[in-house]
Amino acid sequence: MADKNQNKAEPNVSEKTINLCIRRGLIFPSSEIHGAQGGFFDYGPAGVEIKRNLEAAWWKYFVRDREDMVGMDGAIISPAGVWKASGHVDSFNDPLVECKKCKKRFRADQLIEGALKINVDGMPLDKVQALMTEHKIVCPDDKGELSSIKSFNLMFKTYIGAVEDEKSESYLRPETAQLIFVDFKTVQTASRKQLPFGIAQIGKAFRNEISPRNFVFRCREFSQMEIEYFIHPNKLNECPYILSVIDDSLPICTAEMQGEGKNSDVVMVTIKDALQKKVIGTQWHAYWMATCINFFTSLGMKKENLRFRQHTKDELSHYSSETWDIEYNYPWGWKELMGLANRTDFDLKQHMKFSGKDLSLFDEEKKERIVPHVIEPSFGLDRLLFTILIDAYSEKVEEGETKTTLKLHPSLAPVRVAVFPLMKKDGLKEKAKEIYNSLKTHVPCDFDDAGSIGKRYARSDEIGITYCITVDYDTLKDDTVTIRDRDTTKQERIKISDILSKL
Repeated sequence: MADKNQNKAEPNVSEKTINLCIRRGLIFPSSEIHGAQGGFFDYGPAGVEIKRNLEAAWWKYFVRDREDMVGMDGAIISPAGVWKASGHVDSFNDPLVECKKCKKRFRADQLIEGALKINVDGMPLDKVQALMTEHKIVCPDDKGELSSIKSFNLMFKTYIGAVEDEKSESYLRPETAQLIFVDFKTVQTASRKQLPFGIAQIGKAFRNEISPRNFVFRCREFSQMEIEYFIHPNKLNECPYILSVIDDSLPICTAEMQGEGKNSDVVMVTIKDALQKKVIGTQWHAYWMATCINFFTSLGMKKENLRFRQHTKDELSHYSSETWDIEYNYPWGWKELMGLANRTDFDLKQHMKFSGKDLSLFDEEKKERIVPHVIEPSFGLDRLLFTILIDAYSEKVEEGETKTTLKLHPSLAPVRVAVFPLMKKDGLKEKAKEIYNSLKTHVPCDFDDAGSIGKRYARSDEIGITYCITVDYDTLKDDTVTIRDRDTTKQERIKISDILSKL
């Protein structure tokens, strides 16, 4: 008799990672007992530690370790004027279609992507509609006829105060970037930074996605880590740091390659060659591309799963002179992990125009006022965290049982070391507690005395705890413990006094 499950597809690594997140309470749907709304997620004990560690790693790498970067933290709700100036009120839209049969709503670009395997980001709505009509794309659920495409604005609108009128109209921010532009002059004055310099921010953003999908990859509420790096408009090719990355090799897929149908291809190009051949437009853009991919690999991400994809002319944002995405090779294909855009002076000039305030700087050398250009490295924190979990996910079979390990970089691990007493009796638990108490003020630490040692190792491996220390009867004799490495599973006997230096 045939196995009834033989035709079922084996779960891919993203599905297994999602299952692990929900099962172990790392990340899970928000307010589930009241019927969770799609696109909102909560972080449990281990998940929030990983998230905070990732924020800290990003802040240290891009802000604290640099002399040319400062931070800020802007408000989540802003008056409508901010978003009218930025263009979000008028043009922050997705193409919406509705099934005439089941009334479900979908993003037209996602339906085209699924059916035709092509990217239509940035394509005008009339061309997207033509593709829908030409290829007779129907509802994916019940094959019903779809409505014509309508523009759906992704902004969450609200009102400030007791009166709901045009003056009190406000929006939850769909990105953190605009607050940096609005506060540019204030921050520059307070920090006394001169060009070139950057302003960084980590915080929540909100987008009313038509169809959030792929777990936290595309949410309605999410966190961003963004930098706006301000450069003299005449000095985009005068990067003082370029020699530090000039020989770095980048995996890229150019607009030209995509025009030739090589959408999934990757070639390795050095920064030096890319600049000489005008593949990358400016030194500053090349520098930030190298800096960002080096950040990912510093967290242990596999470089072979990463590439830069250049935006084609059709998808390039109206404010951008050049944009590259760092993409990750997910089980559902190459998709954006972060974006690197040259936003020119668009945003500052728009806010000057709409507010009537001067956001220019005085150029002492030329004795004239200038409006800086901006390179924007933009990271989605939740998407990056999910991608790191996918990249770190590992399985092995021992004695017929599949065991899962999250091989997280030690700086991201929710707990650096877990302390286990071999038994709860004969003073082992008390000794283990003593060691735990001595360690917890120095490193993130956990204590677990429930179940067999094997089960405790497995629980720790699943959430990425880097080391496990076992206190046994020999510990009581010679003050030594067994320390186990998560990734190799090798165990070593060391003195209690040597634990911290070992970690």
